[in-house]
Amino acid sequence: MTEYARRSIVDRMRGAALLDVATYEEVEHDNEATGQAAVVVIIVAVCSAIGAVWRGGPSIIMAPVSAILGWLLWSAITYVIGDKLLGGTATWGELLRTIGFAQSPGVLMIFGIIPILGGLVRVVVAIWLLVAGIVAIRQALDFSTGKAIVTALLGWVAMVMLAFLTGGGGWFRT
Repeated sequence: MTEYARRSIVDRMRGAALLDVATYEEVEHDNEATGQAAVVVIIVAVCSAIGAVWRGGPSIIMAPVSAILGWLLWSAITYVIGDKLLGGTATWGELLRTIGFAQSPGVLMIFGIIPILGGLVRVVVAIWLLVAGIVAIRQALDFSTGKAIVTALLGWVAMVMLAFLTGGGGWFRT
């Protein structure tokens, strides 16, 4: 067991949601945290599905499958762009862990089920997720916030193109 494995998943999710750099560094360096990151992705997917149920969102069964595929693909794309093209220093595993935990604020998507207020919740959480994702990318790749933003933007363009080329990419929407 590593020194990092002592913190609970809840503590790590809280730290990631609060944009705590030390939490991102912790999960980046804890190889055993990949499973926890996958659990975070699944929890957030279920919360998002519940929050979107009245809008005809993804089923609680399909949401985690789609979220895991999207997480794996997003991590791979940011790895290629950030590490191989922009000179960052990360492994795919480090990006899996930090990006997985960056989804932690998404548990609040469950409140999307509340009429009228739900729309505001979704907008606020979407912005929060974007910021957390940039912090995760920056910490994993060990480079500037500017490069992290560029990586995220280029990655988003790549994901949109892949979704278009694959016929809509249900894996892209969670």
